[in-house]
Amino acid sequence: MALKILVVDDEKMIVKGLRFSLLQDGYEVDCAYDGEEAVNMIREKQFDMILLDVMLPKLSGFEVLQQVREFSDVPIIMLTARGDDMDKILGLDYGADDYVTKPFNPLEVKGRIKAILRRTSRGKKAEAVNENIIEVGDLRMDLDNRRVTLSDKEINLTSKEFELLELLATHAGKVYSRTMLLQMVWGKEYPGDVRTVDVHIRRLREKIEHNASEPRYVQTKWGVGYYFRSQEK
Repeated sequence: MALKILVVDDEKMIVKGLRFSLLQDGYEVDCAYDGEEAVNMIREKQFDMILLDVMLPKLSGFEVLQQVREFSDVPIIMLTARGDDMDKILGLDYGADDYVTKPFNPLEVKGRIKAILRRTSRGKKAEAVNENIIEVGDLRMDLDNRRVTLSDKEINLTSKEFELLELLATHAGKVYSRTMLLQMVWGKEYPGDVRTVDVHIRRLREKIEHNASEPRYVQTKWGVGYYFRSQEK
């Protein structure tokens, strides 16, 4: 059974982006746009994780957090646009499990979700959805420790190279356009263009492929984009 996540934010574009990204990982996603709606939904339904914005109409994120902690220990990650450390301290004091500061990369949010689920009683359920070690041929990815090895030799990837590989490898066979990869790894506000993706894919292949000109793992779907081939042929 898929894990259920509630995304609470009054910025609809943020909700849409998070929902899309989480659905790609096999989660079930519900959305709420104000504090009162969020509390009502949490009372009525069982969630495995809540992503909760601090600045909300009707009830603030802190008020939602305090009310929810009266009847539920569901893991909660606070989303805040503020740089004030006091928000983070208050959130943790009120019972939040973690926080992410806006603007954020969806991959960072998903990494925080996985880390928290592994520490909670929901961890065993999470393992059915999220594999933390990916092994294909002689390529091995340790998602927890962000390590990649090829034939037992560690490969040093940049942050973006790792995030590209993680996205493709955790959705093996799914073709992503260059535009989708740019938005999901670099963020929608990134000022660059899709050539950035091509450059990083080329560099990634030079590191993880035995022959970059004949790649076995990161494949090109001509005229569409890129995908990860999970089984060697």
